[in-house]
Amino acid sequence: MSRALPKYNKRRVAVIGGAAAVALSGAVIAGTALAGTPAKSGGAAQARILASPGTISCPDVAAKLPAVPASAQAEVDRNLALLQTQIQEADKRLHTTVGQGGPDFVNNAILGPLKDKRTSTIDRIAIAIGRTTTKPTGLDSLAACTLTK
Repeated sequence: MSRALPKYNKRRVAVIGGAAAVALSGAVIAGTALAGTPAKSGGAAQARILASPGTISCPDVAAKLPAVPASAQAEVDRNLALLQTQIQEADKRLHTTVGQGGPDFVNNAILGPLKDKRTSTIDRIAIAIGRTTTKPTGLDSLAACTLTK
């Protein structure tokens, strides 16, 4: 006896697979067509979405660092660049999520995680400096950022 599917089972699989493909394609097309339609709500919601959220402002860590030993300079520079990247990513997220969440959305979803990331990056900078000289203290206070309008 052959291991291949009988002819009628092959047709059934082909018909069901084709129908599923047509249904999925229709859903994708309908979703794409509806994605560009504006909301039917009033103008207040539209104005809230278009309002400028402001920018994220963080303390300058590089200005507060002591003299950086040559052996730690590359690692410190890399982490200072990472701090700038973190600010840019948070600022981008701030602008792409305008109108989302409640009153504490910016603090909970953007500024809080940014502070945590900055704290760990600043700690890595202090550790890199502390490997060859005295580890700087008080840099953790530079981790918190604010929203400026």
